[in-house]
Amino acid sequence: MNWDRVEGKWKQMTGTVKEKWGKLTDDDLDMIDGRREYLVGKLQERYGIAKDEAERQADDWYSSYERSSTQSAGRY
Repeated sequence: MNWDRVEGKWKQMTGTVKEKWGKLTDDDLDMIDGRREYLVGKLQERYGIAKDEAERQADDWYSSYERSSTQSAGRY
């Protein structure tokens, strides 16, 4: 997984992050700024989940985002 791409596109991705994790605030999203470890920490904090579960959710979200953006790009 290439989280460097997330950091570069974070502002564009925040809409899907808000859809998935509605408890994250705009301030949280600004602080996370595309960094996986910060996202994992905020998921743990806001949802009361273990680190391994937060990591799994973050990685699943990233994988599904990549799949959907790849499929969208193929439609043109």
